[in-house]
Amino acid sequence: MPPTVAALGDFFRDFTRTYEVLIVVEQSTDGTLELALGLAAQQAHFQVIDNGPKRGKGHAVRSGMRRARGEISFFMDADLSVPLAEVRAFLRRFDETPAVDVLIGNRQHARSRITRRQSPLREGMGKIFNRVLQTLALVDLPDTQCGFKAFRQAACREIFARQTLDGFAFDVEVLLLAQRLGYVVEDLPVEWINSPESKVEIVTDSFQMLRDTWRIRQRLRGVGLNKEGRVPRMDANARE
Repeated sequence: MPPTVAALGDFFRDFTRTYEVLIVVEQSTDGTLELALGLAAQQAHFQVIDNGPKRGKGHAVRSGMRRARGEISFFMDADLSVPLAEVRAFLRRFDETPAVDVLIGNRQHARSRITRRQSPLREGMGKIFNRVLQTLALVDLPDTQCGFKAFRQAACREIFARQTLDGFAFDVEVLLLAQRLGYVVEDLPVEWINSPESKVEIVTDSFQMLRDTWRIRQRLRGVGLNKEGRVPRMDANARE
């Protein structure tokens, strides 16, 4: 946490846009919440969200994104496996392509720079997971699990108002909702510096993700679609 908050502070020191940084912390026994509160108090525009009992990454991200107020909202892993420099690249892409609503990092992109790779087993499991998604005709994207994604405000509100999964498969649900809601999703190359301290359990969490992915498919089958085959968007009053 201290290196990450320091890096964020340095990055935003000469930032020309209005910004906020939300740090979402779920219940732990290592004093993370107290540490985060102390660090955020030293930075302007930083806020800590005490997310209560531990429910999972999906719940933490959903809480932060529903509180975000920016015209563009990012979520990223606390270890900054995708360096902050990519924020500027994503913002440039949003400026250049007004039709794009959601941008996601793609570690499989030919122009991505993998500074430190995941283990062969972890990397292989990720590729298998994405092949399963494509086989199930859920999300036709090569890298759903990169923890670096950005949303225009309308897409952020619509998607995360509907997103429900608390575990690691939440990324799939987010992207599937984006597509079903008719938003334009594009992937970009990123630099990736794998953290050896990742909390993902390769076997246990992979099976949980596959189970949750099946649940997503079954749940969305029961959602009423409009004549274009998409999930109807909410009106402005329903979003609040």
